[in-house]
Amino acid sequence: MNLMLANIAGTASSAPALDTITYATGQSAIGAILVARSHIGVCAILIGDDRDVLEQDLANHFPGKIPIEDGARLRDDLTSIARFIETPGAGLDLPLDPSHGTAFQQRVWEALRAIPCGASITYTALAHRLGQPNGARAVATACAANAIAIGIPCHRVVRADGSLSGYRWGLERKGALLAREAQI
Repeated sequence: MNLMLANIAGTASSAPALDTITYATGQSAIGAILVARSHIGVCAILIGDDRDVLEQDLANHFPGKIPIEDGARLRDDLTSIARFIETPGAGLDLPLDPSHGTAFQQRVWEALRAIPCGASITYTALAHRLGQPNGARAVATACAANAIAIGIPCHRVVRADGSLSGYRWGLERKGALLAREAQI
């Protein structure tokens, strides 16, 4: 897939058009981060090791949108995300746009947002909470489809035995996020 990225000067004060998403990249205690906003709110928080890979992930996740780099407009978002990673007790108060998910994924993501910082839940317990007692695998799939890392805290979902499993951004990062949250 050919990645199309634009860098448009002077967009810092204007809202993104409906067919665009603005994004910026930065660094955090757990790696490179990319934040993206639609006209509704933050639609992606991606974590990784390489800016180019994060930009490609963004393009793949939003194939009908034009990504526009706008570091000035999203500087505060990057600062908030990095601060939350360092001190999760401070909270992360950003408007989110999870509309890119299916109805079921959005239900899972909303339930994840209700899990307090420092707590965790099993895939099975979350499925029960959603009225889907046999839906642990579907919950895990919804977690894997989440593009708003830490904003929708899928890192707080663990196996029935409490061990860590699948995390889109790596088990080491999942463990680091949970360890930081356990200290609050």
